[in-house]
Amino acid sequence: MEDASILRTHDKKKHTHIPFIGRLSVSVSISNSFSFSALLRPFYASSFSHFNFIFITIMNTLYSFIQFKYLLLSLLLLPLSTSSSASAYIFSDGEISSRNDLFREILRDEAVARLNELGKVSDADGYLERTFMSPASLRAGNLIRGWMEDAGLRTWVDQLGNLHGRVEGMNASAEALLIGSHLDTVVDAGIFDGSLGIISALSALKVLNVNGTMGKLRRPIEVIAFSDEEGVRFHSTFLGSAALAGVLPVTALQISDKSGVTVQDALKENSLEITEENLLQLKYDPGSVWGYVEVHIEQGPVLEWLGFPLGVVKGIAGQTRLKVTVRGSQGHAGTVPMSMRQDPMVAAAELIVLLESICKNPKDFLSYDGHCNDISLESLSSSLVCTVGEISTWPSASNVIPGQVTFTVDLRAIDDMGREAVIYELSNQMYKICERRSVSCIINRKHDANAVVCDSELTSQLKSAAYSALKKMAGDIQDEAPALMSGAGHDAMAMSHLTKVGMLFVRCRGGVSHSPAEHVLDEDVWAAGLAILAFLETQL
Repeated sequence: MEDASILRTHDKKKHTHIPFIGRLSVSVSISNSFSFSALLRPFYASSFSHFNFIFITIMNTLYSFIQFKYLLLSLLLLPLSTSSSASAYIFSDGEISSRNDLFREILRDEAVARLNELGKVSDADGYLERTFMSPASLRAGNLIRGWMEDAGLRTWVDQLGNLHGRVEGMNASAEALLIGSHLDTVVDAGIFDGSLGIISALSALKVLNVNGTMGKLRRPIEVIAFSDEEGVRFHSTFLGSAALAGVLPVTALQISDKSGVTVQDALKENSLEITEENLLQLKYDPGSVWGYVEVHIEQGPVLEWLGFPLGVVKGIAGQTRLKVTVRGSQGHAGTVPMSMRQDPMVAAAELIVLLESICKNPKDFLSYDGHCNDISLESLSSSLVCTVGEISTWPSASNVIPGQVTFTVDLRAIDDMGREAVIYELSNQMYKICERRSVSCIINRKHDANAVVCDSELTSQLKSAAYSALKKMAGDIQDEAPALMSGAGHDAMAMSHLTKVGMLFVRCRGGVSHSPAEHVLDEDVWAAGLAILAFLETQL
């Protein structure tokens, strides 16, 4: 497709492409040499008069004014264009507002309103924060439960705080399709992460309920709003989905937050009695589940760069979270000589720089041995990312050499063997640095999740559903939804231990996520809802 931002010249004509929001555009051709005097030359060549001269002058002036108006219009509309070849997939209200098969009121207007409403449910003033079993998470659950019932679903809350909404369809004993995402957030979050997946699914089911076809579903459909995916409060992600998949260890119930409250305590405070025995009972029978699908914002820039609202996910990077504790000798900032210090702060600083170096240049640190092979090294070079997102000191006073420094490490890679090789080498190098600096170092693995490959059948069906949605909105399209890898972890990772999984990504502005600047276009929310609707219609 022609780039709308380029002004091209050929055949002595300037072609100014005037883009509009949508598939429709108009090109204005302005001749360099054309004038009304040329058009009227036969008229005045033989009978030129003062009257004719005045008339021709007026007409040429008028045409110049028309040229200027078109040029001004093109300049005003030029910023609406993008450099992407798929920029046409920004949809025009005027083109599709009259289509009654697009369900704009439910899939766009109501869905966007609900996202905004849910985004105001927070434990903090001035920013969005909803963590596991917090007051805001309970209020959010009540909102979502009402929306589930509005869509015609039977609802309940399980003993780990997951919210369920289910319709049995024509055959209640058939394998169920699960669709879900999480209702918790990070600190200072955006409003789309997690929530978009829940609301898109509910909107699509509401359409089926409204048009009377939900009872014709061949299998049960269950929407799940997972209680904890981010792991902010207890530093252990996927509490909700891992429990249903049967991979949450019973020891997780005794993990405590910064206040000393355990997972079990937090649930009990909210009238949810969980024991080791009934935790095991939460696991779904694999024979009762057909598959799991999740809609999620991309949290990266690729779809925006490609100009596509939707993409399918090929796989999800594996991840490990570490908690590193460095202990030294606490002392007075003014009296302990530099040469005699056992300072855990500067040791921690060196460890963090080491982490960055390994993750930027893994080939410089890893060797071809039992821990890593050439394929893993190549994969790490393109997919390995490492982050220190949290650091704390004790006693944290400006005039005291710290006695202890603790920081977290988030490490992700597509290749599991390569990720393990990085952790092995990182740990060895960290212990050597701490020994050289005469401080102690403890490295605890707080979370592990292996990389996940999405099911090819589900991925193909989601790709077809995305194509169907975009075709309805934009008319005839040439390209299919792109396939991406996910560097972010999702509930689909835990659910892959239970059943086959598929994921649909939705474009977000600038690839920004885990931030209040996170944004999804209203039309892209609409496209996501239409795609899930198209996917569900294959189950009729």
